[in-house]
Amino acid sequence: MKNLFYTIFAISICLLLGKLANALLAALPASLYGMIIYALFLQLNWFSVARVTKTNQWFIKHMGVCLVPAGMGIIDNFQLIQQHGISLVAIIFSSTLLLLTVIGYLSERFLTTSNNNTAKTTTGSS
Repeated sequence: MKNLFYTIFAISICLLLGKLANALLAALPASLYGMIIYALFLQLNWFSVARVTKTNQWFIKHMGVCLVPAGMGIIDNFQLIQQHGISLVAIIFSSTLLLLTVIGYLSERFLTTSNNNTAKTTTGSS
């Protein structure tokens, strides 16, 4: 129970700092700033990882219940999904395929170029 309050306190502090960062920078949502700050504080050991682990695992396990508004949004727009479901699936599939293809091509191109330059530098200095 102590760890629950500790975790809620840690997340609340990070969320408040995230809201402050959002007010100052406004480039990202406050919750995203809060998550970044939370991860940073855990990396710096400003919050005890051992004390927040079990509570965070419980939150992740029950995330579906915490994200009910997203499910409700789908239910509220079910008519649109019924009418355009095949189009939505086609768009999602094709955009994912396109994205993976472009990223694969670019990473292959730049990683191969990087490896070739490293090999030339290594063999040239011998």
